[in-house]
Amino acid sequence: MTGNRGEREERPRRRLSTGERREQLLSVGARLFSESPYDEVWIEQVAEIAGVSRGLLYHYFPTKRDFFAAVVERESERMLRMTAAVPGVAVREQLGAGLDTFLAYVETHAHGFRAFHRADAAGDQAVRAVYRRALAVQERQILQALAADPDFGTAAVERPELRIAVRGWLAFTTAVCLEWLRGAELTREQLRDLCARALLGAIAP
Repeated sequence: MTGNRGEREERPRRRLSTGERREQLLSVGARLFSESPYDEVWIEQVAEIAGVSRGLLYHYFPTKRDFFAAVVERESERMLRMTAAVPGVAVREQLGAGLDTFLAYVETHAHGFRAFHRADAAGDQAVRAVYRRALAVQERQILQALAADPDFGTAAVERPELRIAVRGWLAFTTAVCLEWLRGAELTREQLRDLCARALLGAIAP
């Protein structure tokens, strides 16, 4: 009897490393912030879902602002890594593959994507600043790819209308991706083609 009861007992949980615990907390935060506005997410919720004390959570993130900013930065870094342009390859040639990678990220990390874009609606100016810096890096990444493209070049990128077009395309892509996650009846391939056409039309001379 004793042996059978012992076999049914759970094994001790493995203690998470600092990096693993931080990642766990950010994943919980991404889900909560994707589902509710900033002001409606409580640190106590995060600690309870993660199975840690509030004190431990505050050890990693001293304030709610720090926590949400870390969620936003994490998703920004992930997106930028996945969508980095290939130097020396024409934008038109790599656009489809780049969008495929980006949309795979959106689908796989839907909570993080939603949480990232909720940051602009947050009342906290410091959080909004983190979000806007991340968007500026995305914009700069696209412009650098265009500058390296023989079809455009550095002179074309300096045109104010091209910068505005890229900024507008980022807003468009965000809007259609969020609609897609809500259940819009588009396949990933259809969404990719829609976004590709929109960019090529926006940046056309």
